[in-house]
Order: sequence, then structure tokens, then C-alpha cells
Amino acid sequence: MIDLGGETDSPPLAEALVDLDAVAHNTRVLAALTSAELLAVVKADAFGHGFLPVARTALAAGARWLGVTSRTEALALRVAGISAPVLSWLHAEDEDFAPVVAARIDLSAASTGHLRGIAAGAARAGARADVHLKVDTGLSRNGATDDDWPELVRLARHLEVAGRIRVRGIWSHLAGGELAGDPRDRAALRRFGRALASARATGLSPDVVHMANSAGLVGLPQAHFDLVRVGIALYGSEPLPDRVAGLRPAMTLRSRVILTKQVPAGTGISYGHDYTAATRTTLALVPIGYADGIPRATAGQAEVWIGGRRCPVAGRVTMDQIVVDVGDLPVRTGDEVLLFGCGDRGEPTAADWARWAGTNPHEIFTGIGARVARRYLPVRSERHSERERVNV
Repeated sequence: MIDLGGETDSPPLAEALVDLDAVAHNTRVLAALTSAELLAVVKADAFGHGFLPVARTALAAGARWLGVTSRTEALALRVAGISAPVLSWLHAEDEDFAPVVAARIDLSAASTGHLRGIAAGAARAGARADVHLKVDTGLSRNGATDDDWPELVRLARHLEVAGRIRVRGIWSHLAGGELAGDPRDRAALRRFGRALASARATGLSPDVVHMANSAGLVGLPQAHFDLVRVGIALYGSEPLPDRVAGLRPAMTLRSRVILTKQVPAGTGISYGHDYTAATRTTLALVPIGYADGIPRATAGQAEVWIGGRRCPVAGRVTMDQIVVDVGDLPVRTGDEVLLFGCGDRGEPTAADWARWAGTNPHEIFTGIGARVARRYLPVRSERHSERERVNV
């Protein structure tokens, strides 16, 4: 009989290490940039970082609101015992809003159809829905157009008087993206001001007005209003290329070498032999690929940190693995491979991978697959408390 061995505590093949102290630090840094309240965007599993640990950390560090894009995410926060205000903003008109209203989750409405659906859900829940009306100020994505806005605010006021909803917020989203002082944002602010005045003229009196995302928080103070929504900045990526806010990247993605081999010059590597060894070299096999979030489009550009230096990914990224040309480094199986980190040691960052893939860090983070284990480092005060408990 073959002995298959028992249970082991071997490390995972790939791991995303999330530093919650960095999340707390970023929350405090961002909160200090504004007098508005902070909404921590934890949609898409907190950009792949883990929405419950991140949500709790951000709230403890000063965020007042949480933001998601689905009722599933919103209700999961409530099931986990989080009672802070939550805004959920992406829905179909015919969703069952009753459980969300009953859970005291704020909902965005960008059309009369959405507003009627929310009001119907409120009636079934026997509660009043808190609604944020969204106006399109130039992004041409979600939100009511200038032509549709008057009808939306009139219906909202009618439903508010009837006790079916309360218009708690009015909001929009900037279109300028990553350019400070983008003229599109200035035009959007003017459109937003007109929409806000129109809503107030109907008798609506929202508690929170909000427009700024991470880039708007850092680069457009006139868009702060009562609430700012921070997404990518919360996770440590600077939202504007020409402004440094002092954020700390929260995620390190790492794997380990599972095989090494020496090959002669001229050896073709991976599918299609797009990469050929220039000299006799050592190859390291790393068990992480595009199924785990390593973009296939980075082939020919990507590097990883191994043995104290950057080494090129040799050939195509495949579904489950990459090959790294480590040259003459004395690399052995089990050695750590950093795909990205904070960059302090010279290792690649998520921004590097985004550049190689022709995308943004948002896509890099959210693409990290479910096979990649998540491990969390607590905030420093919690680490200190743990040491005290050990010493008692």
C-alpha cells in the first residue's frame, strides 16, 4: 500500500497577504484630507482584499459609511453584525428590495422605474426606504439624465410625502478619472449644482450630498460636499499620478517555487516558445497563473521578485503556472516569489502589473482568484494586544 501521508500544515501555493494596518492607515490619511464623512467602498469583496475584514477595519479607523453594488453584498454586511450606514447602488428595477429596506440599507435610484421598485419593496417590508437619487453629470453610465431628472425628483417627493421613502442623499460620479483639474469634472460640478437646486426646489432636503471618489477626494476639494466615497485609495493605490497622499499598499501577492531546472541556451519556454533562453540558465516553476489573476497580457513584460532581485517571467502566462528565468541565482524549491508588494524592496507593485497589462490596479486586485489563499495581518494595536496576552 502506498502511504499518502497525513494532514500537513504546508503553506499554500499562492497567498494574498492583506495588511489591515495599511487599510487603517489609509483610512486615517484620507479622512484627514476632508471635513466630509468617509464612505469606504468594499464592493467586489473589497477589491479582492476581503470585504468583512476591510469593512470592520475601515470603520474602526474613522470611516462612517460602507458602499457596495449589490443587495447580496449589503445583506452580508448586516448578517455579519455590521450596523453602520450602507449604500448599495447597482440594481435592476424588478429586484425584491423588501429585505434590503428591512435591513436599513440605503438604496440608489437612477430612474423612476427603480424608484417605484424600491417603494414597492418598502411597502412589502412595512418600512420606509432611505434613497439616494443619482444624477448623470457626464459619465453617461448610471444616473438620470438632465431630461429625466425633473420627473425623478417629482416622483421622489410624492413618495416621500406619502411616507414610502425618504430621500436621504443626492449623488453623482465624476467622469475625469485620474486627471487632477480635469475640465470634465468642472462641467460635472456645474451640472450637479443645477440638479441639486432642482431637487431642493421640489421640497427635497437630503442629509448627504456626495460626488467625489478617491481621485476627487485627493484632487477636487470642491466636490467633497457631505460624503466622499473612497475605493482604490483605501487599498493603497495613489488615485492621481501627480499627487502623493502617503498611502500604503495593503496587499502582497506571493507564491513559491515548486520546481527548478537548468536548461541550455536556445531552450524555448512555455507555449509557442515566445521566450528563448539566451544562455544556460535556471528556470523556476511558480504555481500561479491567469486563473489566479495573473494577466496573460503581461507576457514579455512581467517580472517577479525572487532571490533578492527582479527576474523576468519567461514566456506565456498559463492558466495555473508561470516560468521564471532566474539566471544564475541559487534558487531552490520552496523559495518565496513576490508577484507584487509595496515596492520597498524593489519588488513589482500592483501598479507595475497594471501597466504591463494595460489596465488599472483595480482590475489587478479584483482579479485575484478564489484559489489564492487570503491571510490577514491585524492593525498594529491588535498585534500589540496579542503580544500582551501571550506574555500574561
